[in-house]
Amino acid sequence: MPMARTAVILAAGLGTRMKSTLPKTLHRIAGRSMLRHLLASCEQVFDRIVVVVGPEMDAVRREAEPHVTVVQQERRGTAHAALVAVPEFGDGEVAVLYADNPLIRPETFLRLLERRASGDAALVLLAFRPSDPGRYGRVIARDGYVERIAEWIDAGEAERAETLCNAGALCAASVDLARWLGAVRADNAKGECYLTDVVALARAEGGRVAAMEAPADELAGINSRAELAAAEAVLQFRLRAAAMAAGVTMIDPGSVFLCADTEFSTDVTIEPNVFFGPGVKVAAGAQIRAFTHLEGCTVGPGCIVGPHARLRPGTELGKNVHIGNFVEVKAARIGDGTKASHLTYLGDADIGAETNIGAGTITCNYDGYAKHRTTIGARVFIGSDTALVAPVSVGDGAITAAGSVITEDVPADALAIARGRQVVKQDRAAAIRAARKGRD
Repeated sequence: MPMARTAVILAAGLGTRMKSTLPKTLHRIAGRSMLRHLLASCEQVFDRIVVVVGPEMDAVRREAEPHVTVVQQERRGTAHAALVAVPEFGDGEVAVLYADNPLIRPETFLRLLERRASGDAALVLLAFRPSDPGRYGRVIARDGYVERIAEWIDAGEAERAETLCNAGALCAASVDLARWLGAVRADNAKGECYLTDVVALARAEGGRVAAMEAPADELAGINSRAELAAAEAVLQFRLRAAAMAAGVTMIDPGSVFLCADTEFSTDVTIEPNVFFGPGVKVAAGAQIRAFTHLEGCTVGPGCIVGPHARLRPGTELGKNVHIGNFVEVKAARIGDGTKASHLTYLGDADIGAETNIGAGTITCNYDGYAKHRTTIGARVFIGSDTALVAPVSVGDGAITAAGSVITEDVPADALAIARGRQVVKQDRAAAIRAARKGRD
């Protein structure tokens, strides 16, 4: 029977360098928190996930659900944080990870576990070679195995010249790791228990320590807003590449911003400067034109959206819908073949198939106290500059005259005209001009 695999994620840090009241691990990359990114990768590999949080970090605990959380009541270092999770280790392999390393792929976790399973090392570390090693701890190895981790502040010139750096994550048998964590002492300037001290403890018992190298773009930590932006760039590159490999055309990939949960079918075309927020699904053959913003919406097959359109949460477009420039749609279901080509707001609405929405149409959905819905049937023609004061309905095949303010239901196949009657006064324009000229 295979041994259980447990991931322990250290998420108790406050992230003071982020200059934020929000816990560091809740800052978002591609629309998803750092913690959720790491959890998503772990969920594909590990049998059990334990998240270590700090006191009064209820928001982090909620973000970790449904996984087990334990509280590090006193922040006494990374080894102490892992130590409080020991009762949740169980039997098998345990990997200790950092919540501010959110971009590690599931494949890397599998390699880490397989290296440990090979039996040649009691402890396996993740290591990487960043373009700028900076103040990372250096991995000092001999004959293929780690001798020690040289922290930058303590490292000599030769050690600082080493390019292999410690990423922080490590893996060992649960019984071994629990023993080493219990033996770590806070005999350093900061008075903290460091996770890296388990390397010396493992070697003191005669165990080998191995370093498994992984790509730098997966292992770089996030401790500042600048590093958050760098991680965003890495993840956007991955998401765009995956979308194009799956059959999406991007005319200018670098200007398209995706969310971690964006879903595309094949033959979708995306023009430059498009933003996808959380919860967007785009069906086959749709075109998302330039400068469009989408969030929490479903775009049906063959739709054309934009340019300069905004689809807000709750929007559902059927087949071959056209949402044109400067059209905003919110919490609306729009039927097959319907068109709203320009300068329109459709909020809290149900619109049937093959309907035309004229320019300047507004569904007046909010009365200052509550939202109300507008229902428009199939094959309806809504004239330009129509205001539909919800709750109101327009029946199948009806027409509203341009400039109308519709406050009552319109029956099917009816023509609704709701505007002041035009009055023409002959020669009055000439008289007005003469009067104005006399005042000059």
